[in-house]
Amino acid sequence: MELAPELQFRHYTLGEVQIPVDAFVQLEGLSSDTVAVCCDLDAHVFNPEHTEPRIVEALRGTHWIDVHEFPRPG
Repeated sequence: MELAPELQFRHYTLGEVQIPVDAFVQLEGLSSDTVAVCCDLDAHVFNPEHTEPRIVEALRGTHWIDVHEFPRPG
């Protein structure tokens, strides 16, 4: 990905991504098996353009970082 080439973004189900409990409780009604989250799991960085909007909103204010806010070298 051009924005953060050092990261490895993949699509995961909500069940595969261990998001904070305070974010998870905001997602009532979303299936943990079908909802895609585009992220680098190790760095806790997500791509909002490729992630379900409700998940993006739930992740704001947690330790997860929007790729557009990820620190760039230089």
